[in-house]
Amino acid sequence: MELHYTAKDGQGERLDRFIASKLGEMSRARIQSLIKNAHITLNGSPTKPGRLLADGDLISVSIPAPVSADAQPENIPLEVLHEDEHIIVINKPHGLVVHPAAGNPNGTLVNALLHHCESLSGIGGVERPGIVHRLDKDTSGCLVAAKTDTAHRTLCDCFARHQVTKVYLAVVEGCPPSLSGRIENHISRNPNDRQKMAVVMPPLGKPAITEYKVRSPRGDASLVECRIFTGRTHQIRVHMKSLGTPILGDPVYARPARQKVAAPRLMLHAWKLGFTHPVNGEKLLFENAPPPEFNPWQE
Repeated sequence: MELHYTAKDGQGERLDRFIASKLGEMSRARIQSLIKNAHITLNGSPTKPGRLLADGDLISVSIPAPVSADAQPENIPLEVLHEDEHIIVINKPHGLVVHPAAGNPNGTLVNALLHHCESLSGIGGVERPGIVHRLDKDTSGCLVAAKTDTAHRTLCDCFARHQVTKVYLAVVEGCPPSLSGRIENHISRNPNDRQKMAVVMPPLGKPAITEYKVRSPRGDASLVECRIFTGRTHQIRVHMKSLGTPILGDPVYARPARQKVAAPRLMLHAWKLGFTHPVNGEKLLFENAPPPEFNPWQE
């Protein structure tokens, strides 16, 4: 698949960041690999990921078709919320990794999709066919995957332009200081722990915006509805911690053993997912009730 861009709206920006803004949820590591292997060129020549763009630069992206995939089909049950010839929307259970990686070579959502679907988009590469966006391993809820390259490109563009409705439910420790609010700051890798994300001061990091509303306020733990307008790694988990109310069961940003309320898992669920169908233009909104662990906090 060939894609072409001009840099008129990206002057002074790193090439890999510019491409990341165009290809939505494709990881920076994957983009950098494509650049280093000359699948992404600048003005017809190989270049480097950190090359700064100038007005008039021409960027060509050649995404190789998937080869014999490392990920193999596995008969893992899927709860399908919607499926047609272009996309599939599923309810991802907590504990299921989205795509193969070091430490998780199989038993992933990708393995399940390869078994369930006759074909998947190749834009995500060998290890991530069809994957448009991700949920953390221990986050449950709505997730869309693409069956065709056309659907994948269009959905990635929607995610990159923040034209997707993403609403989560979280059970947090205690209760936020305000029953509703908007958190708007920058998030980046924690310089002291690369496994974590952290709120940083601009110009570091990337903008992150979350609007929240407490649905069931309690002293020990509260149910919070979070709508995110950006898709930063661990965004809700970092933002809830920034309020002093980390999500129950979060092994990274909280200390579950010290939380007053025990939780069987990370209490975060992708409740609603809305987007425009990438082919027929239909407005779609999927709502998936949280699993039984959330029942004690339901209104």
